[in-house]
Amino acid sequence: MSDMLSKPDGAGGRVATAADEAMSQYAQGDASAFEIVYDAVAPRIEGYVRRKVRDGARVEDIVQQTFENMHKARGTFIPGSDVLNWAFAIARNLVIDTGKKAGRESSTDMTAENDGMGAVLAAAIAGGEELFLARETGALLVRTYEGLTKLQQEVFELVKLEGLSYQQAAATLGITVPSVRMYAHRAFVALRGAVEERSESRLVPA
Repeated sequence: MSDMLSKPDGAGGRVATAADEAMSQYAQGDASAFEIVYDAVAPRIEGYVRRKVRDGARVEDIVQQTFENMHKARGTFIPGSDVLNWAFAIARNLVIDTGKKAGRESSTDMTAENDGMGAVLAAAIAGGEELFLARETGALLVRTYEGLTKLQQEVFELVKLEGLSYQQAAATLGITVPSVRMYAHRAFVALRGAVEERSESRLVPA
């Protein structure tokens, strides 16, 4: 991840990554800089899309289209801007356009995917502690997550699962930073509350 090492760019205190700088160079015609951008951004975008789209071929198509769109619009990239945030916004719009958000429209066995998502959600809310994750608990987390609003889900994914800052998530979703904080908090409280309620119920004698 050396290509994601950050350094001050002097623009309002924002910290630019090597990938941001490479994208600026690519936008100015340096084709060799694209490899740095791709290596830094592609894995993050693929992981994000894969949680939303079940069809592996469609995931690859969206990732490829994300970079094609970035290439077409490279002349609009402002030097010093956040390339990761830009890529996430493009990928998000492509996922929405496919009409396959979360991949739950098709009707195949979701057991393995739900188990995996339950484990991911448990890790995100654990806060460094061990969480007991029986299959039932994982399923409860997935059900609770699916019961969140779309914005709460997207904020939680970007902030808690993808590790974007509140500012990056706000720019990606086109909402304010306070809204991102609110949605992230509500999602966390709902998920954490579901686990704690289940844990308490296990302690209550029948």
